[in-house]
Amino acid sequence: MAFLDRRPVFAGHCLLVPRTHHSDLEALPDDLIAPFFANARLLAQAMEVGLGAHGAFLGLNNKVSQSVPHVHIHVVPRRRKDGLRGFFWPRHPYESEQVAHEIAAALHQAVRGLRG
Repeated sequence: MAFLDRRPVFAGHCLLVPRTHHSDLEALPDDLIAPFFANARLLAQAMEVGLGAHGAFLGLNNKVSQSVPHVHIHVVPRRRKDGLRGFFWPRHPYESEQVAHEIAAALHQAVRGLRG
């Protein structure tokens, strides 16, 4: 289910939510993940067709900064030169290539462990 955000970034900003309650992304059952993200893609395409948007920003806060404890995706119509710049927080390069490789390795190992 999708509905307009009450405080939109741009007109047409929607929230996409599953009809059944799931607090966060980890709580969303496996059988709902594909349809949930397929609907996010459909809504982003609808913004291009229906609103003349050039694209869309999709955002999902998971636990941290999640103001409502129900998994949801923000789908925001975008237009070139609309003033929205990248992510909403400062970005910083890694201290070194070595640090980047160590972080990538830790994530890779965690993914392998979670997959079993």
